Amino acid sequence: MSPFFSRFAHGACVRWGVHTSISLCSCLLSLSLLTGCGPSVNRYLLIEQSLLAGDPTRAAAIVEQSEKEYEGKSRVLYGMDRGMTLQLAGQYQQSSAALEQAEGEVDRLYTRTIRSETASFLTNDNALPYEGDPYEQVMINVVKALNYAAQGQFQEALVEARRIDHRLNVLSDTVKDASSYRNDGFARYLSGILYESAGDLNNAFIAYRNAYEAYEAARGWSKTPYPPSLRSDLLRTAEALSLTTEFEEYRRQFPDITWEPFSKQQQLAQVVMISYNGRAPRKEDHYLDVPISLDALQLVLLNRGLSPSSHQRNRAADSVLYGLNGRVVRVALPRLVPQKTQVPFETMTLTDAVGHPITVRSEQVYNVTALAEKSLSDRMPGITVKALARAATKFALAEGATRGAQQAAGKDAAPWVGLVVGLLTKGLAVASEEADKRSWQTLPDEIHVARVWVPPSQYQLSIQPSGQAHSTRQDVQSLSLSAGQTTFIIQRVMQ
Repeated sequence: MSPFFSRFAHGACVRWGVHTSISLCSCLLSLSLLTGCGPSVNRYLLIEQSLLAGDPTRAAAIVEQSEKEYEGKSRVLYGMDRGMTLQLAGQYQQSSAALEQAEGEVDRLYTRTIRSETASFLTNDNALPYEGDPYEQVMINVVKALNYAAQGQFQEALVEARRIDHRLNVLSDTVKDASSYRNDGFARYLSGILYESAGDLNNAFIAYRNAYEAYEAARGWSKTPYPPSLRSDLLRTAEALSLTTEFEEYRRQFPDITWEPFSKQQQLAQVVMISYNGRAPRKEDHYLDVPISLDALQLVLLNRGLSPSSHQRNRAADSVLYGLNGRVVRVALPRLVPQKTQVPFETMTLTDAVGHPITVRSEQVYNVTALAEKSLSDRMPGITVKALARAATKFALAEGATRGAQQAAGKDAAPWVGLVVGLLTKGLAVASEEADKRSWQTLPDEIHVARVWVPPSQYQLSIQPSGQAHSTRQDVQSLSLSAGQTTFIIQRVMQ
């Protein structure tokens, strides 16, 4: 026996207890740090509480105070959340600045580095910079366009409309599957409203037509039919542009639609209400624990029986338990949790100086939850393959490290060294397995739009969400409207 292993063997009963305790404590500490890397308090819960209390300024402050929690890999998400909450707080310029940074970061991340991919393969996809789903990237420009429209800056809003068009054209060229998200009905529809408000009827008609086609193409999964007002928009702009063929075709498709010609609506004022309803879906981990031995199968079944729900599982305890067994491979996949709105529509009422009310009901134009479901569904095969390969690689590396340590320790110490190293390496392999649950959670579940044309005058505006005793806007807003003017109103309904 070599002098080193002779000393180790003779002193094992004295020093082994201390050495094992230190190793186990180090292991458990590492696992705790891995599994507890998220914020102690869910920032989105605090944001939602602020919005429910009617305090969007506080919501924006919470995002700003949580900047460090987004870290370097989630800078795009920080800009998205900050931009949305600032818009709700009425700080439109600051909102656009935050979203501009997010958009710049998206463009910068278009080419991903090999180093980031390697890090994510050895840990999880949270090691990758968050770029946002394609629909979220489009929504950056949509929210910016609404910021400018709310300030009456329609030329700046049209810049965003052109960026939307470019982004969607690139997406359409890149995504060949016609059933996937490759166009955006609401983004096109909003662009049409903006172009028409600025007097650009040609681009307005093109945008409305693209919106109609996008809604129709995605009707099977988007859960959002084209808004009824879009039919009137197509007829109005086609007639104003003397597009006889297109006009007659739309008349044939929409025989029951009544509409006002553009020449008449030029003498009226338009109010466009944008309502963000409900909460965007969130993601949670869905763990697949794959046993590779009979005793491991029994352990997994027992452990799942004690904690059947994935989100209730104690990752640190699982990591120690499976690390000790050494024959369980964990795979983490993202699962979407919808948070559907309870408000199907809003009633917008404009009351003139003599008390005459003009009432219009909103239409659903966007379903964020359906888009998130479609996006995750399309990406899930790739996510699953990568997660399985990553879990297998981590297990193989852990197995190799354990056997190497046993061989280096020698015959006498091999069982103990194998136990400690296996607990450390295989436990960390389990602990580091986590799905990428990042998403733009400050978005709503649905977006509703109400549009009305009224004679120029002074009005009192009130908005009443359906099924609620009191409007989200407790104060009645005064509007002074002139001929040809378009006014945008943005509101948030949390229910």
